[in-house]
Amino acid sequence: MSEVEPAGLSKSQRAYQWIKGGIARQELTPGYRLVLASIATELDMSVVPVREALRQLEAEGLVTFERNVGARVSMVDDSGYRHSMAALAVLEGAATALAAPHLSATDVRAARDVNALMIRTLEDFDPRVFTRLNEEFHATLYARCPNPRLVELVAAEWARLGHLRDSTFSFVPGRAQESVAEHEQLLALIERQAPAAEIETAARRHRCNTLEAYLDTCPDPDHPGEAPASLHLDGTVPTRRTER
Repeated sequence: MSEVEPAGLSKSQRAYQWIKGGIARQELTPGYRLVLASIATELDMSVVPVREALRQLEAEGLVTFERNVGARVSMVDDSGYRHSMAALAVLEGAATALAAPHLSATDVRAARDVNALMIRTLEDFDPRVFTRLNEEFHATLYARCPNPRLVELVAAEWARLGHLRDSTFSFVPGRAQESVAEHEQLLALIERQAPAAEIETAARRHRCNTLEAYLDTCPDPDHPGEAPASLHLDGTVPTRRTER
């Protein structure tokens, strides 16, 4: 059992947040070796809670363990990014649909305010700022999902994407304008209390569109010379088609 500190945060949770924060800020870069003893000393705790934190991060795909080496920050993997986006399309679509009946007028207004800010940033575009606001927008919509496990899974995929790609919009800046328009469409569906299936499909298609824009711009490095794949609405990335 993890030791609990006075503030109510366990030592393993504090270690988890410290390591994850370092990865998010790119202070702990892909391939960086995570030495248990060094982290424990830095955080003034034993290695036990650090090991617990690393195992949790391993489950999220942010850390990998190598035999005779130990823990390392996971390497950037383009296929991992594509599959995480596909998984997020399914998970977030479901979470948003389930959350929709529980969203208040205040929640919807908050999401629309964030989207309005996103639109203003298009004039002096900063992909990192746009991505941060994009995450805030979607979190506002799915946070009310009555299934807490689903919310955890969505948040974990967002965190994994942050590690795999600094910002998708850095690669496809033109997608940003389409994205905010799709946000407005999604909000309109929620406001008119559209059927859950319709909201889920719209949320899932929105995520699919972002991935497809990325695939159009950044071909698969493992299959050069091939046409980009489309993402099916069931969340799968089909085999790429060779250009004829």
